[in-house]
Amino acid sequence: MGNVISRRLYHGTGPGPITPDGCAVDYYATLTARGEPELIHAAVPPGASILELGAGTGRITHPLLALGHEVVAVDESPDMLAHITGAETVLSPIQSLELNRTFDLVLLMSFVVETADDDLRAAFLRTCHRHVSAGGCVILQRKPPEWYDTVQPSERVPGDGSTVRMTDVHRPGPGLLEATMEYTVGDRHWTHTFLSRRLDDDLLESELNRAGLTISEFLEPSREWVRAVPR
Repeated sequence: MGNVISRRLYHGTGPGPITPDGCAVDYYATLTARGEPELIHAAVPPGASILELGAGTGRITHPLLALGHEVVAVDESPDMLAHITGAETVLSPIQSLELNRTFDLVLLMSFVVETADDDLRAAFLRTCHRHVSAGGCVILQRKPPEWYDTVQPSERVPGDGSTVRMTDVHRPGPGLLEATMEYTVGDRHWTHTFLSRRLDDDLLESELNRAGLTISEFLEPSREWVRAVPR
């Protein structure tokens, strides 16, 4: 997350490198896309240039490359970026990124926008604005607002040999949710504790407006995927 407050709130445990915001690099390297690249691809012109903020180990980067897009992948973790091939990679925190060029699409997914405090979220959105072309768009991923009211401890087995658990679910304040994710793959086990901030439609629109952006559409009925354009 890139600042002192976030580094206290977000932490992780387990084998291999752990990023400053608590993500386990070795676990992320096991993940594959689940339809997200196709959703993104359908929302932009063929061959659109893409700036992917918080690209991680390339779970989305590599399928987007295969779909014909030129991708610049940004992450603050060199261990994450080391897994990406075929794309230009940039080691940088999102909030301070200055590439002095623009892209058809700026992508900010993996719920990064709602795990930042107010100041950091505003900085993230300003980064999106200064890197999107005049006729381009920004695609954000956030939890649907209703999720914060209903989410409970859970366990799921995705079918890839892993087990994913959500534990220690707390609501420390209005619109806030704190929880720990537990990931098991074979004999390896990781945890990731995080704080997520609810972004209602009106609040998200207001935050985007302050950064020079506005919502143009939701990409699917749950409203998890948001397409924004320069104002």
